[in-house]
Amino acid sequence: MASAQRQVVHQDYIARVRYSNALPPPPNPPKLLDIPGTGLAGGQYTSAGYASRLAREQPLNIEADAELGMPIDLIGLPGVFEGSEAAILARPGAQVTHPADKALLKPLSALSKPIAAHTVSFLRRTEYTATQNIQHFSSSTAKDLNRAREDVRRRRQDENKEDPINIMRNIIKGFDIAYPKDAYKGEDNTTNLRGAQPTADDLKGWAKPVHPTNPRLKLLESYPVLPDLDAIPTTGFYIVMKLSTNPLISGAKNDERLNAAILRPVNDAKAESEYQQKLAEWNPDSTNPEPIREYDYDYFIPAEESSVRGIKRKFDVNDHENEDPELYTADLGDGLRAFKYSRVRTYETQNQHGDAQNFYNDSVALALHDPEEAGNANPGAKKRLQKGAYIYPIVQRTSLRPKRGNPRMLASGEEQKVDELNVTITEMDEASRASQQERRAALDPNAVPVAAAG
Repeated sequence: MASAQRQVVHQDYIARVRYSNALPPPPNPPKLLDIPGTGLAGGQYTSAGYASRLAREQPLNIEADAELGMPIDLIGLPGVFEGSEAAILARPGAQVTHPADKALLKPLSALSKPIAAHTVSFLRRTEYTATQNIQHFSSSTAKDLNRAREDVRRRRQDENKEDPINIMRNIIKGFDIAYPKDAYKGEDNTTNLRGAQPTADDLKGWAKPVHPTNPRLKLLESYPVLPDLDAIPTTGFYIVMKLSTNPLISGAKNDERLNAAILRPVNDAKAESEYQQKLAEWNPDSTNPEPIREYDYDYFIPAEESSVRGIKRKFDVNDHENEDPELYTADLGDGLRAFKYSRVRTYETQNQHGDAQNFYNDSVALALHDPEEAGNANPGAKKRLQKGAYIYPIVQRTSLRPKRGNPRMLASGEEQKVDELNVTITEMDEASRASQQERRAALDPNAVPVAAAG
């Protein structure tokens, strides 16, 4: 016996909602226009442009007086003509918002969020009481009791995850696993804090690391993260400078002179005055970083492309002939030689941000170094660093754009302009070395600052 097939009928649910208009009718009667009757031919009254044409043809009957319809009479306000504006200022003290206006003060982000009071009973979210309260078992077996204790312990761990002290302990735990000899085992105090107790999985993960998403990957090499203290400049940090345009005419060939270019900051009386004003308005107790001086920069490149190789050899500590004066390409007379640089153009600061007091707030540059590979590539190279991933703090990022128009003026009113540089490369003097050691001491607690000889 064949079963009867039920016909499926598609039905739409239509809900009729009527909105009441509680607004009163307009107080003014409607404006009657003298419209010439041309009949209903052509459907001109129903066209979209008919009303727009009438609006353009009707002149605006608006007379604007001297006060633009808002008379302001200051007579009667006490103290206005004596220079006191207390009568027209906002009233002191907190203004009480009317309860009917509080709904208008909601932020835009809160307008799209659903209100919990408007939830419907049959759309209520399913909740499980097993994760909120401890289950009471009818039989006190060892298995049930252990499960209850495990739930309590897991719940307490979840509650302590956001504790700042617990976060610091887990961070220190990673260093304790990597360097167990340096792990602090004493009591907690203001300077030292004991790390969290590592689990067996933590120790196993450090001995045999596994990729979290691709377990088939194998670790080939690991590098400890270390600071390169000998490469710390006199400023204590590095700066990333980004040019908005190519300094030279673009072509198919890469100009090697860009790798040895110089950005020379220049002084400007107006920029110095603006910086001093920002520094005076800055509050050291606030969370805002200290203002950074904005400079104009002259961009110089070597006058000859052949001098780039000599410049790089001068900075190569593994080159045994880097002190040879013949590496310089320009003869200045009296036995003096240098690299000659030519000015390309002047750049101005377009955008700049950073915090010179926080070395690791922005970003760091990372360089992998293996002395064995470096020794194979250059057998006579000096082994200055051990194996590691060396970090270099970057605390400032600056975007530059070509400067047009106004020349830079010195405090004396003269225009400042340098078209050529004669550059020599020498060792640092005592003042620069003392500044480097002072910046190094901020990164290395074991470094001792060296006072410059005065």
